[in-house]
Order: sequence, then C-alpha cells, then structure tokens
Amino acid sequence: MTTDWAEPADAVAHLRRRLSTETDVSDVHAALESGVPGFVLLDSRSAESWAQGHVPGAVHLPGARITTEAAGLLDPGVPVVTYCWGPGCNGATRAALALALLGFRVREMLGGFEYWAREGLPVQTAAGVQRGSVDLLTAPAGLSCGC
Repeated sequence: MTTDWAEPADAVAHLRRRLSTETDVSDVHAALESGVPGFVLLDSRSAESWAQGHVPGAVHLPGARITTEAAGLLDPGVPVVTYCWGPGCNGATRAALALALLGFRVREMLGGFEYWAREGLPVQTAAGVQRGSVDLLTAPAGLSCGC
C-alpha cells in the first residue's frame, strides 16, 4: 500500500462523487420494493442473458442499442440505474456513460445481476419469478450487510 493518502477534503469530494453515480443491489431492491423507486432499472445485457433471468420490472436495452433506442424507450426526466452481468463486467458502466451522453441522469448498480441473484433477490424468467438461495460467501444471511 502506498504512503500517499488523500487529504480528508479530497476523499470527501471523491466519495460523494462515487455515491452520486453508483448504487448497490440492496438499495435498488429496497427502492423497487417501496413501489416508488424514483428511477427506471435498465438491464444492458444481451437477449440471451435477459432470457436466462433478470430483475423483475427492469427494462431491457442492450448496451449496443442505447444510442439508437434510449430516446424512444426511456423518459429523459426519470433517472436510470444500469446493470449488466457483474463486477467483472463494465457493461453497466458503458451503458451509464452512453445514457449520460444522451442527457439522462444515471447511476450504475454495483455487483450487477450476479450479486442480485447471489443475494437471493427475485429473478424473472419465462417460468415466472423465483428466488434462489443466498450465497453466504458473498451476501449476509438476512439480505442486509447492516451498512
């Protein structure tokens, strides 16, 4: 680890900025459960990935089609939270950037669909909505890390 630490004011500015452009699976789930999330959730994965399972209520718009289709599908006055596969994929970041360039307010859902499913949250498939078991290596029992 380096010995070059940020000054507190610089750390505050950086961390506030991150929190203004990122959210997490638990916060997205809580907002959706409230019935008035204040955003639209956008799945930027492929059609095959979407069919395999997605967050109930999400809008499907693969990243490669955002530039040409977002304006006809999304209300520019409603913020958008993007997700893709998981933390090893930057598809949600690219989707959020494409939407921001089009004038949308955006946040990226950290962990993506992988952590949504691993936390045992509802997953929509052709067979209906189901919940898997919580992966205790990546998510706490009870669905809240307590932060």
